Amino acid sequence: MSDGARYVFEVSDDAGERLDLLVAKHAQCSRTQAATLIATGHVRVNGGKQKASYRVGVADAVTVTVPPPPGRDIVPEQIPLDIVYEDEHLLVVDKAAGMVVHPAPGNWTGTLVNALMGRGEPLAEGGGEDRAGLVHRLDKDTSGLLVVAKTDASHRILSTALAARQVTRRYAAVCWGHLTEDTLTVDKPIARDPRDRTRMAIVQTGKAARTDFVRLARFDSVDLLRAHLHSGRTHQIRIHLSSVGHPVIGDDTYGGGGGRKLAALPPRRHFLHAAWLRFKHPVSGAVIDLRSPLPADLRLSLATLGEMPELATHQDPLDVFGFYRTDELPGARGAAER
Repeated sequence: MSDGARYVFEVSDDAGERLDLLVAKHAQCSRTQAATLIATGHVRVNGGKQKASYRVGVADAVTVTVPPPPGRDIVPEQIPLDIVYEDEHLLVVDKAAGMVVHPAPGNWTGTLVNALMGRGEPLAEGGGEDRAGLVHRLDKDTSGLLVVAKTDASHRILSTALAARQVTRRYAAVCWGHLTEDTLTVDKPIARDPRDRTRMAIVQTGKAARTDFVRLARFDSVDLLRAHLHSGRTHQIRIHLSSVGHPVIGDDTYGGGGGRKLAALPPRRHFLHAAWLRFKHPVSGAVIDLRSPLPADLRLSLATLGEMPELATHQDPLDVFGFYRTDELPGARGAAER
């Protein structure tokens, strides 16, 4: 459900369903949110109001108008950021785990956007004030590289390149268990989980999503993977790995949260890091190739899981396992080769 959005649909296969359930499905919101929209007059059936319990008919036309949230100023904040690239057109942030990317209910302050605004530099306005400059996003507990546009022209060009799969984004992930092969492609559509609107899920009517995985190392209980995104759905890597029975370790939402002590992971941290970003500069056309070494908490986790204590202090353990090789099959490595 998007603030300010308007949904119009005709009832067909859903005839006989309660209005609140129908609205929740089509507007991608919770049943409680749907009931609130109905009670506040933001849902019309054939132009008139109905109760949440109303059973829709096959000829009914339903209109849902989602009201915008009450105005709330986004406050600039002086929050340190790790900027790994910057010019007058864009910048690239190496985001720390635990930082929310943009303001939203429950997280109006302390976000990346608050920090970007606090720098006093210009930011693209195309995405709205609460998403100022953002070209793409990372989950709160995912660390790594993220592009921010300073001008609307750069934002437009970079967003188009992202949609055309001309921006290479590769993530380091550790999953529970072992893939059956050294390479795996998961091509499954993603949408809001119809049973829990706070989560995403594999839904046949969802948006197309593809992720390529390459196993870089096989340890006793986990695999170290390189994930290559071909699309950018919310929680995509986490959902795709969970769907094949190998969730990201530390992922409490999608089944990988157990074994935190074994993995030496801190609370609310999963092993997913946006380590490699490659794209053409929106103005000069020059190739920008940026790499983010594993942060200290993930280095320690990898050293523990792989029984390789030297990795905890290595400058970039991903280099050890061929993460940055340009061929698509670096080959499996692991304890057996040590």
